[in-house]
Amino acid sequence: MKKPVRFLEGASVYLRPFEAEDLDWYFDSLHDCETRRLTGTQKHFTREQIDSYMEGKREDSSSVLLLIAKSEDDALIGDIALQDIDPLNRNGNIRIALFNSQNQGKGYGTEALELLLEYGFGILNLHRIELNVYDFNKRAAHVYGKLGFKEEGIQREALYYNHAYHDSILMSILEEEYREIRGIGRKA
Repeated sequence: MKKPVRFLEGASVYLRPFEAEDLDWYFDSLHDCETRRLTGTQKHFTREQIDSYMEGKREDSSSVLLLIAKSEDDALIGDIALQDIDPLNRNGNIRIALFNSQNQGKGYGTEALELLLEYGFGILNLHRIELNVYDFNKRAAHVYGKLGFKEEGIQREALYYNHAYHDSILMSILEEEYREIRGIGRKA
């Protein structure tokens, strides 16, 4: 078995590209009830749709989609994406999903976000990265705040899920805020 590529590496997790052999795992993970709720996923998907989606992401220069794996055993635990990258205005949108509640609350998501933020600000030279979080996902909103994301506004009743409407909170972080939090000076 070949050793997986460790594109961005932290202490507990690393981020790697999607491989063809990940299709079944990814397909099964997208149907986890709690993950679907936290991400507001309403649609169902076939394996063929997921395969087509992944092929499109490989060709999409405005998106970086990576899988999250545990460093200790290479077990896949989620995915993370920097998408809608606009090089002219130097901004993008980040999203993350940890599949399986056993992987939540252990710092894996925080570390994965830190890795992709570092890539976005330090390599892609982005100025602003935004995200959306639903009002019922308090744990994620707390993590985003801890990382330096600031609430910009609320999209009222933007999601209809499980017989109720929910607000979507828009948050963002600017490169100066990111560098200040991490003690990184502006490089020439």
